[in-house]
Amino acid sequence: MRTYYKFFLDYLRSFEALEVFSKPLAAFITLVSILVIAWVAFYITRRLFLQLVKRIAKKTKTEWDDILVKNRVFKALAHLVPAFILYYTCDFSSPQLHQELSELSVEAIDILSIDHYFTLGITLLKMVQIYFAFIIVTVVNRVLNAGNEIYNTTAYAHHRPIKGYVQLVKIFVYFMAGILVISVLLGKDPTVLLAGLGAMAAVLLLVFKDTILGFVASIQLSANNMVKIGDWIEMPSHRADGTVLDITLNTVKVQNWDKTIATIPTYSLVAESFNNWKGMEESGGRRIKRSVVIDMSSICFCDHELLSKFQNLVLIKDYVKGKQNEIEKYNAEKGLDDNDLISRRSQTNVGIFRRYLELYLKSHPMINQQMTFLVRQLQPTEKGLPIEIYVFSKDKEWANYEAIQADIFDHILAVVPEFELRVFQAPTGFDITQIKE
Repeated sequence: MRTYYKFFLDYLRSFEALEVFSKPLAAFITLVSILVIAWVAFYITRRLFLQLVKRIAKKTKTEWDDILVKNRVFKALAHLVPAFILYYTCDFSSPQLHQELSELSVEAIDILSIDHYFTLGITLLKMVQIYFAFIIVTVVNRVLNAGNEIYNTTAYAHHRPIKGYVQLVKIFVYFMAGILVISVLLGKDPTVLLAGLGAMAAVLLLVFKDTILGFVASIQLSANNMVKIGDWIEMPSHRADGTVLDITLNTVKVQNWDKTIATIPTYSLVAESFNNWKGMEESGGRRIKRSVVIDMSSICFCDHELLSKFQNLVLIKDYVKGKQNEIEKYNAEKGLDDNDLISRRSQTNVGIFRRYLELYLKSHPMINQQMTFLVRQLQPTEKGLPIEIYVFSKDKEWANYEAIQADIFDHILAVVPEFELRVFQAPTGFDITQIKE
């Protein structure tokens, strides 16, 4: 390109009107020619090379090469062609010297400056070096994206995501590229700049505090298998209750059940408590834990009429008969009179009701009988006696689970009066109206 530049310089000087502008015009024409050549080379490379790579990727059985093409890795590599052209031609206007410029005399420098530029080549070289830095950053960034996508196709990627580590590497690459660009612009050795940054370590720690905390937290989350993409987590302090969409170096995105997106700092999942419903999803059932409160004034001993009524119910007739025979035998042995309701043993309507609930739930097809199964009394309160159902539904799907739970308590609330019990509820306007009437 020196010959090309010299040709235009001599040609323009042949015109007396252009002699003053011949040097800058020759440099401008040569520079534009170099840029056009570089662009044409890039266009040809991108058209031919990329088409060839795409065809090869489609024919292969492996998936990783298709992912590399999808993430435009080869398109970024195509920029190396024009970059090298610019690198080897940027000194077209500089004189060929066999010694340092500082060693030349003033007269020699004046003579050379008539036809050459001493600083243009250096400036263009710096721009090309910065261009190389951006190419390297782009290639590394796309390779890392492709690598993460390739990793996500593996079976263990769901349990061990690496997106946070990929982001950390990207930050390091950007940081080093920034150092290189600054060193090129200032004309300083990069190691000198890195040494100078040691004094700024405290400032950098403050600036990258969240990144450092997020990096440490992501290691802990991954190593301890605390959370992964697809898990259902609940974190009230951050108003998060839904499915984990993404785990990055700094944030964890959770799609709540109302379709809003909650963003949680990664280190908060380590520093604070949260519920992960993964254990429930991987278990044999989903817990139903709900109680119905019985008005204690409706609890009584069962007389013969009430026992006869219960003995006609298929689900509990065997229990009522067996229990009554046991009680009558005990009372006869102790010589207790039937009129002595305090001393003698008797069945209660709430006790039979509790047994009925046990038998009803044991016969329910959607209750997992292999997991915890309880129908129990809780501590009586001013509102009555709570009878709690503590069982597990076989179906863990939210809508189905709620339907099963609702169906069970629909039945319980409807069957309570059959045991001459009342469910407690605070007085309503209707109740007050009935009293007045």
